[in-house]
Amino acid sequence: MAIAVATVKNQPMKQIRLEKIVLNVGCGTKTNIENAKKILEMVSGSKCVITKTKRRNTFNVPKDKPIGCKVTVRKNRDEFLKKLLLAKENRLKQENFDSTGNFAFGVKEYIDIPGMEYEPKIGIIGFDVCVSLERAGYSIRRRRIESKVGKKHLIKKEEAVEFVKDKFGVAIE
Repeated sequence: MAIAVATVKNQPMKQIRLEKIVLNVGCGTKTNIENAKKILEMVSGSKCVITKTKRRNTFNVPKDKPIGCKVTVRKNRDEFLKKLLLAKENRLKQENFDSTGNFAFGVKEYIDIPGMEYEPKIGIIGFDVCVSLERAGYSIRRRRIESKVGKKHLIKKEEAVEFVKDKFGVAIE
């Protein structure tokens, strides 16, 4: 008697989905934070948060001084990620993926994104894009009572690469 092997498509708990997309600009002390904030708000359409240093030895900047800005996108993630991947010409490297299935890449200039116009007052600034993937059932990590996701349910690097290839048509180098 042969046992049929169930594929991921038949198991709704094994299907991978986008959890969030985080855009980040590290300004340091040289880049104007207000310009970086305007760019992230233009690109994402969401409100931006300014990040501050936690302690003194962060790039020799005093504690609680602004050092960058970030925005988290949770709505219309699929369409937004497709636009960001077009700025990278739908190509990612194998090194962009970590062992837990998340991936990140950089956009050198915001005008590479389709539909973005150059703003002379702001100039040219690039940013980082970090994408978190999850499966159904990952919400147990956010409970007050400490719980862990099982080893078989975690996303592996190979699964994340296949997901990005299939869903977004990205070429992996």
